[in-house]
Amino acid sequence: MPDWRENRIESARTGANPMVIAEMDAGYAVMADMQFIPGWCILLPRHPAGSLNEMALGERSRFLTDMSVLGDAILAVCGTVLGDCPVRVNYDILGNADQYLHAHVYPRYSWEDPERLSLPVWLYPQTSWSDERTAYREERHGKLKAALREYLIGRGAK
Repeated sequence: MPDWRENRIESARTGANPMVIAEMDAGYAVMADMQFIPGWCILLPRHPAGSLNEMALGERSRFLTDMSVLGDAILAVCGTVLGDCPVRVNYDILGNADQYLHAHVYPRYSWEDPERLSLPVWLYPQTSWSDERTAYREERHGKLKAALREYLIGRGAK
């Protein structure tokens, strides 16, 4: 059986991707593999695309709306579950390392170094991306994932 990470969209569609929070109108809300910024989520499209521009206009609109609703969920839930409210949410659609459409939706917190807070998360030290202490673990992050799911289901997700 192939590793679910080999095709994150297909594994989300088939129910094999353990990171799925909820199925939304245009895609799948998933937890990011690394949680050094707690609450970091990713929106995967329902149908694989290389970029936003490959989608029909209506599908683009639904994807971007889903992205913003996922941001609403992060803002609404992180303070309650983590005891620390984000100061804002940042959105990135890059497609450089993983060359398929996906949107990063990540909270930013007042506890972040003020100089770092004004920069993209991508400029965090390389070790942040592989530190097992901040990798997603159901026992550490499951309550947050469940609260995000509950919020999204209340807004029409499955």
